[in-house]
Amino acid sequence: MKTSTLLTADAQPFAFEFDVARTALVIIDMQRDFIEPGGFGETLGNDVSLLAAIVPACQAMLAGWRRAGGLVIHTREAHRPDLADCPPAKRNRGNPTLRIGDEGPMGRILVMGEPGNQIIDALAPVEGEIVIDKPGKGAFYATGLQSMLQQRGIARLLFAGVTTEVCVQTSMREANDRGYDCLLLEDCTESYFPRFKAATLEMVRAQGGIVGWTAPSTALLGALERASA
Repeated sequence: MKTSTLLTADAQPFAFEFDVARTALVIIDMQRDFIEPGGFGETLGNDVSLLAAIVPACQAMLAGWRRAGGLVIHTREAHRPDLADCPPAKRNRGNPTLRIGDEGPMGRILVMGEPGNQIIDALAPVEGEIVIDKPGKGAFYATGLQSMLQQRGIARLLFAGVTTEVCVQTSMREANDRGYDCLLLEDCTESYFPRFKAATLEMVRAQGGIVGWTAPSTALLGALERASA
């Protein structure tokens, strides 16, 4: 189903209207190093099961969006092997014993082409979907995302992925500043720190949606199902 009909989904702070033809699903950084046991995230002392728990909801949303014929964009936080795109200020923070570019359990940390840098199999891109390698937290910084969206006439973005308060929120705020209407899928995003996710959801939809909307993925999938009925 490829539709140009304006659909409505229940959301906070109020209903979110979208046209599949002018909306993209953006899945942020669902990479092995962040999600899987034994990866970079776990070596930092994080409970990766928190992030893995959202995979089924992400799968269902991705499958529904694909059936609707919507544009799908995947991102990976990834740096060139020579780390020329990784400023020292970024590399030198965090765990002093395991930094960006160092050899980790799944290859070099956050380096393009390494096993841990790949998107998990359950959400792997298919032919025709956009994959953005981003050297920063935000999906727009030093990437071609803006021009890709403009070329396709995209006006609204649905966000999923990890982590809620870092790369997802940064990307959503970048998009908001560029004039996109954005919705964060509540059950398709997570943090290693659940209170950070809760705070981000509140910040996004505060003051009448100062950054955007939030809604469970079932609200969007329900709107798609009603349109196809």
